[in-house]
Amino acid sequence: MSQHAMWMSFRSLTADASVKDQRLKAGTVKRIASYAAPYRTALIFFLLTVVVDAVLVITSPLLLKRLIDDGVIPGNPGLVTQLALLVGLIAILDAIFSMIGRWFSARIGENLIFDLRTQVFSHVQRQSIAFFTRTQTGALISRINSDVIGAQQAFTTTLAGLVSNILTLILVVGALLTLSWKITLLALALLPVFLFPTKWVGRKLQGLTRESFNLNAEMSATMTERFNVSGALLVSLYGDQSNERNYFSTRARKVANIGVSIALLQRMFFIALTSIASIATAFAYGVGGHLAINKEITLGTLLAITTLLVRLYGPLTALSNVRVDVMTALVSFERVFEVLDLVPMVRDKESPAGSLTALVGPSGAGKTTISSLLPRLYDVTSGSIKVGGDDIRELKVDSLRNSIGVVTQDAHMFHDSIAANLRYAKADATEVEMEDACRAAQIWEMIQSLPNGLDTVVGERGHRLSGGEKQRLAIARLLLKAPRIVILDEATAHLDSENEALVQEALATALKDRTSIVIAHRLSTVRRADQILVIESGEIKERGRHEELLSLNGLYADLYQRQSFSA
Repeated sequence: MSQHAMWMSFRSLTADASVKDQRLKAGTVKRIASYAAPYRTALIFFLLTVVVDAVLVITSPLLLKRLIDDGVIPGNPGLVTQLALLVGLIAILDAIFSMIGRWFSARIGENLIFDLRTQVFSHVQRQSIAFFTRTQTGALISRINSDVIGAQQAFTTTLAGLVSNILTLILVVGALLTLSWKITLLALALLPVFLFPTKWVGRKLQGLTRESFNLNAEMSATMTERFNVSGALLVSLYGDQSNERNYFSTRARKVANIGVSIALLQRMFFIALTSIASIATAFAYGVGGHLAINKEITLGTLLAITTLLVRLYGPLTALSNVRVDVMTALVSFERVFEVLDLVPMVRDKESPAGSLTALVGPSGAGKTTISSLLPRLYDVTSGSIKVGGDDIRELKVDSLRNSIGVVTQDAHMFHDSIAANLRYAKADATEVEMEDACRAAQIWEMIQSLPNGLDTVVGERGHRLSGGEKQRLAIARLLLKAPRIVILDEATAHLDSENEALVQEALATALKDRTSIVIAHRLSTVRRADQILVIESGEIKERGRHEELLSLNGLYADLYQRQSFSA
């Protein structure tokens, strides 16, 4: 058994077994998966290296069988040379894939640690002073360090170990059964003898490790309190240094003694693992040797079986404790989420950002005219429109319009390249910014398929693009502008169902965290609006949410029923 396999088994068996009894909050796994989304490509390649490595595990022993049976015994030097070179090549490939896998693992793991740490740090900074007066500094640091590292192992060590161990076990047992079912059953029958001592050592180590962690936490808390200026001053003026020293040294001595016990148990664990694996191999040699003498198996088969047996018990041991490994990683994530879900006691007053107001009404009611008043395409003659409490007539036109983005039902494009049309919203936009905006607007794949990409000329009024493509390009242009307020004037009108679905998905990104005003003819598209204004003859006749307006049995209810009937 390799040192790596033994260490993974040791780590698995020494994990805190009590964690498997914890219940995760609903939605935790789905929330964890969202953190993997940005790294899904790297994660796929990482798992592919794990699969290749598992396949290579059984390849060398099977080649060894052929080398002995078909090369050495018949006296075929050419085949021996070929197979020996092939075994060497496989070893090199194994090393290469191991390095590639480690690179992907490190990339995924370190980026996840970065994401989680920065989120936790930023969120903690927004907490009130009352939070810090009630929370130990060490506990917060533990969440940012230990729990974050434990969480990232869900996507690297734990996931990779699970896939690798299951696949290796299937392949090794399958190969063993093919070579000799008798020896395979004997090897599996020895599994309890193999697991019992390792489980016993694991339980002892779990208790010692838990005690060591608790003592180290106590010492860290003591040092944190005594080693700052105020703490040191208090100890100097009031404390008894001998008592302080004895308190600390007692715990330090316990940690040292535990360290010796852990070291001895760890050595016992590895000795037990290797010894029992060796005993199993000895049994295989004994039984297999007799089978080889009786011509029931070949010598090459015997050597292949003993080589594969060494690679059988590591995965079995790790999988016997897989629930603990998985739950340890998931609970670490949940502990991080507990910090991220803390609501600051002191918060800014909620603003209308993210609210959606719909303007509906019969044709000619004045919906578009009202929306034109907001960017001051016209000025109101009576009454007022306020943004952030300020009358828009008191704001500079350029400043006001820079904060507003508009998408109409007929998105206009200049006879120029896609890039030029996008940069009309932001003259200094980089290609990366344009790509990000187009991805969010669900149009990037189409642009990539064009021969000239962003340099493709769209034609007069964008006639080379379909209606849905123009709308999504207009949304990308709006995203580049990044306005605070968005006005959508029948943005999905005259689109087929497929294009409408893509545009609606793009609009979901465009409207997120922005105040939006939507003019809609189809009332079914604004049912979830925060408020609906029903316009008739240029006046607001009704105001409310969808259900409230239906209950009034007024103009909105009449329009809605007519549309439902015609549909």
